[in-house]
Amino acid sequence: MSERSSEKAKIGVYICHCGGNISDTIDVKRVAAALAEYPNVEISREYPFMCSDAGQKMVIEDIQNGRNNRVVIAACSPMLHELTFRKTLERADLNPYLYEHVNIREQASWVHKGDHEGATDKAIRLARAGIEKILRQDELESIHVDATKHVLVIGGGPAGIKAALDSAGKGLRVTLVEKSGRLGGHLHDLDTIYPSGEKASKILGQLLDRIKATPLITVALNTTVTGWDGFVGNFSATLSDNTVLKAGAVILSTGYDHVIPAEGEYEYGKDARVVTLPKLIEHMKAHAGEPLSWNGKSIRSLAFIHCVGSRQKEGIHAPQADGKVNDYCSRVCCTAALHTINAIKDAQPDLNIYDCYRDIRTYGRGHEEIYQRASKSGVVFLRFTEEAEPRILPDSVVVKDVLTWNQEVEVPADLVVLVTGVKQGAVEKLVSMMKLPVSADRFLQEAHPKLRPVEVANNGFYLAGNCQAPMDLVESAAAAGAASSKIAALLSKDYIPLDPYVARVDAQKCTGCEACLAECSYTGAIFRNPATKKAEVNAALCKGCGACVAVCEPRALDLAGWSLDQMEAMVDAMAGEVLS
Repeated sequence: MSERSSEKAKIGVYICHCGGNISDTIDVKRVAAALAEYPNVEISREYPFMCSDAGQKMVIEDIQNGRNNRVVIAACSPMLHELTFRKTLERADLNPYLYEHVNIREQASWVHKGDHEGATDKAIRLARAGIEKILRQDELESIHVDATKHVLVIGGGPAGIKAALDSAGKGLRVTLVEKSGRLGGHLHDLDTIYPSGEKASKILGQLLDRIKATPLITVALNTTVTGWDGFVGNFSATLSDNTVLKAGAVILSTGYDHVIPAEGEYEYGKDARVVTLPKLIEHMKAHAGEPLSWNGKSIRSLAFIHCVGSRQKEGIHAPQADGKVNDYCSRVCCTAALHTINAIKDAQPDLNIYDCYRDIRTYGRGHEEIYQRASKSGVVFLRFTEEAEPRILPDSVVVKDVLTWNQEVEVPADLVVLVTGVKQGAVEKLVSMMKLPVSADRFLQEAHPKLRPVEVANNGFYLAGNCQAPMDLVESAAAAGAASSKIAALLSKDYIPLDPYVARVDAQKCTGCEACLAECSYTGAIFRNPATKKAEVNAALCKGCGACVAVCEPRALDLAGWSLDQMEAMVDAMAGEVLS
């Protein structure tokens, strides 16, 4: 505890303009003036960007000059910058938990754009609640748990291999678990990769040689995770061969599956000429150096159709197995198709190729050049809309082409290639077992796309590759590297600090009724001490949800940092009169 934090509470309030996101709707000067008159507030300032270096410096200097010893930031969502300002307080030598973040952007300015007066009034009320909360804040300290310096990587595709190698390169022991009988994932199915054009087999061979040469990595093939327990720093995984593995952190690199078109979609499954792009790539690899043929027939013209299984629309496309359509863009399929087209053209320049698309998205570095190569090689591009998709005829494809003012164009097609999207792999058991967050498109969800792009909200879990979203090899490798770096920092000490916002038991009030045990959703987070017959909390497992507090009639349970007294004071502060 610093000397400043033990002094009488002196609160500094800082209101952010958020570059106009807040100040265009809320009168921030009025908010600052109103809060300056509020009890225990020593400083009330407004500034264009509180999260900037200059904004943080202002807070630090005020603390170091003894002007305040508790901080309220009224700004954007705490999901964005709560950690930012905790670090700010640490740099000022103040307990980082003597800070409250008040959201006046999402909860005031953005939802009340048409009512500036009301939004300003609400911002004052929300900030007053934050003041009352931090005024009653205890001197919290982070919880320390032991750190097992062992990383579990689940999934042995390119991302998982890279994550394992990078983690081992930082001195950590790694167990790489792969459900199939070989490492490499979909890399086995490819001939060359874009944008470099390198042989996939060469890259895979190099990765596997590095795995074999790294003694810190243990590979478990034909293995799955069947049981799960523990918490960050001390996870316990039961593997399918009944071995129990202890790990401090987990990298999920479970990969993806190709979308299989619905029966009859573009005549798939009915017309032997209609194939998927992955099947064509496998066929080309198996018959490298040979003229392109299919079912024994030479191919003279091909038609590619994009966005099959991606960017689907309710009521237009058949739903997936869970009843939902894949309304997201799979990102990688456009460039994969164009890369394949260029490979065909390089081998057989005289083949006629027609590329039927809704939109082409060659988004990565060097990817636009792949599109330009295809265009210059004589590929004919035909653009359709979702309301008028291509029709498959016995020897041709008919497209209502936007590029020729919606003329119907019929092109010959000995082979029709459906450029299918990707979807999340089969991770339902892991999601249920580990209580992992899943996004609306069914991929595993990161804590924040910009600030915590490879971390899961659950402490100790990290993402690499296509389990998070459709990615190419370069992106997957980058994510794997980021995840391993995060873990190296996490496990760099013998302990891991955790937030102290967990349930606490007042043993004097606890009657041992066990209502809290029945309510808790986290195994082992709260338990009955057999000696005292009172409830106790495992701080490392508690998630601070407060469910136990709600059912404790004698009020023996409370939540550190979110006590009942704090919340009652916050409600009173919001309900009170706002003076102009």
